[in-house]
Amino acid sequence: MKDFVITADSNCDLLPDYIKEKKIGIIPHYYDLEGITYGDEINLTPKEFYDRMRTGLMPTTMASNPAVIRETFQKYADQGLDILHISFSSALSGGHSNVVTGAREISEENPGVKIIVLDSLNVSMGEGMVVMKAVQLKEAGKTLEEIAEWIEANKLDFCVQFTVNDLFHLQRGGRVSKMTAIVGSIINIKPLLIVNKEGALVSSGTARGRKKSLITIVDDMEKQMGKYKEEDNVICVVHGDAQEDAEYIVKLIKERLHTNNVIVNTVSPSIGAHSGPGAVGICFMGESRE
Repeated sequence: MKDFVITADSNCDLLPDYIKEKKIGIIPHYYDLEGITYGDEINLTPKEFYDRMRTGLMPTTMASNPAVIRETFQKYADQGLDILHISFSSALSGGHSNVVTGAREISEENPGVKIIVLDSLNVSMGEGMVVMKAVQLKEAGKTLEEIAEWIEANKLDFCVQFTVNDLFHLQRGGRVSKMTAIVGSIINIKPLLIVNKEGALVSSGTARGRKKSLITIVDDMEKQMGKYKEEDNVICVVHGDAQEDAEYIVKLIKERLHTNNVIVNTVSPSIGAHSGPGAVGICFMGESRE
């Protein structure tokens, strides 16, 4: 069986040690802050990024660079490897389209090299969990095609629930109206959001106050899990420099599900530019995304 490599986007939010250990190829997504483009050699720590946002700076984001995609895929093609790329949701970024184009070009230029690009229809560690499952299947001896088939059949079972602390970041990205942001902030309304079956970010309701919003996304996670509640699958908690709130979520998850299989990581800047400081989310296996 020909060997292959698994690749993904930088905003899959996998832990750096995991990426290194499993040799995951990462294609960066970019963000611009005060005229400086970050994402390749130049990067801010999550703390630096979110602290700058707290001062009022508003970053802009960019999808993956076609030249970098080609370079990355060509590197693996030169090693005689096939490629399985799992991309960030096509409903939220042009990165998926860029990767599909790059994969087609490299395949045409390198006969015999197979590149499969899968749209995770997901974000952050929702995408990351799909990558982790692909790695697990590869280590179990599954072929590139078998893994791709499993992901296509099951990717909608990777679910995301999250809430944000500041409605104005969502308003700036067109997710809520300016009036909703103003009124919601005044009365301390916190939006609850999910990634739907089309891979888009949509509202699932609201909660009054921060603590209630954190409890509610755990409640909603439990409802969505269905049959998966009986399995000890990994649950991922992500946050926009809100470690204390993330730890509270982890505590609730462990108490309710009696599991220690929980991973915590920060939301990457290319996503955090839209969700803002204080965003907290849960990525998990569920029977239904909605």
